[in-house]
Amino acid sequence: MTWSNRHIGLPHQALGRDRAGCDCWGLACVVYQEELNISLPEYLGYASIDELGEIASLIEGATSSPLWLPITGTARAFDIAVFRRGQFSAHVGIVVRHGWMLHMADQRSSVIERYENGRWKHRFNGHFRHVELVSKGARA
Repeated sequence: MTWSNRHIGLPHQALGRDRAGCDCWGLACVVYQEELNISLPEYLGYASIDELGEIASLIEGATSSPLWLPITGTARAFDIAVFRRGQFSAHVGIVVRHGWMLHMADQRSSVIERYENGRWKHRFNGHFRHVELVSKGARA
């Protein structure tokens, strides 16, 4: 069993930040805390998926912070993949391995899904690696 299997099927909940329910960023918070012992900022500045502009500004602010480094080339486990919803970068997934992510699927539950093809391919905006993973090396 890989680390990602422990996080499949978590229910969706707007602004959720624990196993009882989470949104896409909340899932990243849960995974990083449980698997890497890294506490991510909660970014509770938005209220629903309908407010994509606010979500996008939070994601863009996070990815431009010194905590996240843009990655070119092959993504590793625990990198964050950022995707557009409409015109905004408003969705994130946690890379399981390059091309595969754990994410919240459309307000249902967390799933593993391929993102190099299908509905996510043309929405992909980039990979980001947490600075602690860069300084500690790969963890897979």
